[in-house]
Amino acid sequence: MIKQMGKGWTSLLTVLMLGAISTPAMAEYALDIQKVSPNVYALVGELAQRSPENYGNNSTHGVIISDESVILVDPGGSYLGAQQIDKAIKSLTDKPVTHVINSGGQDHRWLGNGYFKQQGAHIITSSAALEDHHARADNLLSRLGQLIGDKLEGTVPVYADETFESKKKLQVGDIELEIYHAGAAHTLGDSFVWFPEQKIMFSGDIVYVERALGTGPARNVKSWIEVFEKMEAYQPEIVVPGHGHAVDLEIAHKDTYDYLVYLVKNISQMLDDGVELLDAVELEQSQFSYLEVFDEISRKNAQAVYEQLEFDSF
Repeated sequence: MIKQMGKGWTSLLTVLMLGAISTPAMAEYALDIQKVSPNVYALVGELAQRSPENYGNNSTHGVIISDESVILVDPGGSYLGAQQIDKAIKSLTDKPVTHVINSGGQDHRWLGNGYFKQQGAHIITSSAALEDHHARADNLLSRLGQLIGDKLEGTVPVYADETFESKKKLQVGDIELEIYHAGAAHTLGDSFVWFPEQKIMFSGDIVYVERALGTGPARNVKSWIEVFEKMEAYQPEIVVPGHGHAVDLEIAHKDTYDYLVYLVKNISQMLDDGVELLDAVELEQSQFSYLEVFDEISRKNAQAVYEQLEFDSF
């Protein structure tokens, strides 16, 4: 079940609707299968670093089952990672994955494309994400090789079949989704996927819950805040994040938006006060220490935001 819940009727609704399915498959796939609604699931990977055991899938992936087939939001970080995701999906339905949405530029958002492409899936991403994929593919593969070793076997960059600039409507059987790229967030091409009928938002790396976010390769925290606000304006009742379990909007806001705003506000004040970088990385952030990997990443986040804001001031 979800580790944290907010207050009020929305949180109560989430408690009633969401639950982890405890099956033997969970251990095999290294994924927690969380039922979000009768035909929507979150496949939740580990909160820690990519590893051979998780095939690079330290991330959350969305599954929407239509009357015809399956739409997958993010195919995993490797070919074998995608295969594990597919096994998890097959434990839920015998319908094929016909559409894959790449929600951003990180490895687990698209490097599993090759596996699903072989199964006949149609792959969609934003134009900005596709550009990012081309630019960083070699670096991502090199880093993955160091982190997951021989579990990278079979992984080659396979790029999207279809792109869009800022908005796309996707109809698959009885399911209609809206995909939006509203600007840079964790990566340059991040998108959120809106399921209006059920008021479910698939955020990709725009939202982290249960674990501390990393400021990301986009290096644009102010834009990330703005993108979160645009996503939040849809008032989703459930958010399937890029990392962690599906939650209500209150928790998504707390674990991601509040943290980003806190970093920008306090680092900006430090710059105004003439505080040097070596001191700025010691920014007090303990109110967010409940998040996993906080100790490993908090000082890096302070440094990254300091460098970004300092550059922006020139």
